[in-house]
Amino acid sequence: MIIIVVIMLLLAIAVLFVYNFQLQKNLEAYQNLSDKISDLTVLQNFMKVAGSQESVEDKLNQINEIVIEKYDIKYSTIVVFDGAEYVIKATNVDKIHHDTLTNLHTEEIFQDSVATATPKYITIDNENEKLPYQKVEMGRAKSAMFFPLYIENIYIGYWIMESGRMHAFDKTDTTIIEVVKDNIISVLSTMSYQDAMENIIRVDKFTGLYSAEYLYSKAKKTFDKYPTSAVCMFKIANIEDINKNQSREIGNGIITEVSNVVKGKLPAQYVFVRYMGPKFVIVFSGVEEGSVEQFLKELKADIEKIVVSQDAEEKAVVKTLNGKRVKVNELFEEKVASPKVNFVVSTYYKGTGIEQLNKKLEEYIDTMDVNSPNSINYI
Repeated sequence: MIIIVVIMLLLAIAVLFVYNFQLQKNLEAYQNLSDKISDLTVLQNFMKVAGSQESVEDKLNQINEIVIEKYDIKYSTIVVFDGAEYVIKATNVDKIHHDTLTNLHTEEIFQDSVATATPKYITIDNENEKLPYQKVEMGRAKSAMFFPLYIENIYIGYWIMESGRMHAFDKTDTTIIEVVKDNIISVLSTMSYQDAMENIIRVDKFTGLYSAEYLYSKAKKTFDKYPTSAVCMFKIANIEDINKNQSREIGNGIITEVSNVVKGKLPAQYVFVRYMGPKFVIVFSGVEEGSVEQFLKELKADIEKIVVSQDAEEKAVVKTLNGKRVKVNELFEEKVASPKVNFVVSTYYKGTGIEQLNKKLEEYIDTMDVNSPNSINYI
């Protein structure tokens, strides 16, 4: 009898063991699935940041914050070589350590990693040690993952994750980390173009307006708050005749006065730039194109009331008299000019290329006659 009871207990223990083992496997599978879903969420957040209209600096800082939060790490730093020196583009490390972080490429422990484009994982095994690159910062970080960054086989810098725990990255999914690194590289690869666009913005000396580049960088954040916006390009259609038949000084005065009239009538929430030469662009943020017609009609009327004049003046000119070239004074009459303007309007859709839309507007407005009866057109 006792033997039977013992056998039954052993069978029960075996069944419980198998059940617990299976339960543990299921829990691990669930945890792996949960981790994968979490990783996918992180990548989606990365894609969202990379495709946003934020500045390059803001994008990198947001990506850095996502990494720190997701992987529960203490520090993350992105360093880029700008052609002259290594510069920190994003970090949460105190400034007193920045000199160390911008010189990691000189550390022997990372040089092979840079040369072979492979990650480097380092950690300490006891509390009395410190990571090889640390100077007077013992204890700040106890493990680190170093990633050299390359764009089309060209080394551009590195990314380093640091933790205050020993062996913190032993079980980190390096596949996901590689994707994170690729997203950092993706943002950095757009940096040269976007940085150029952000830094090339200039103010026109005649009008005080921003140049067209402003539309493609900082201003885009304003009108991309809305699904659609009306975009209007207008052109001073007779500016060439004014420059030729009156004077370039009057032409410059016309451009200045036209911009002043528009600035005086345009609400502050709309974007107004000098696009190129006699062409200007207004973006009516969040407004449908059909809603701007009356405003543009009134604006056209006000612009064409502008009169710019140049006083009569006496000038010395060279003439040929009796076969000799001599200087004589000649009175030049007062010069007067008024602008004639044509308008073309279309709709900008958030997330599309406003530069392509402007090109389309420009091509259309250049075909319009100076005396076009339909001086406000929709395309």
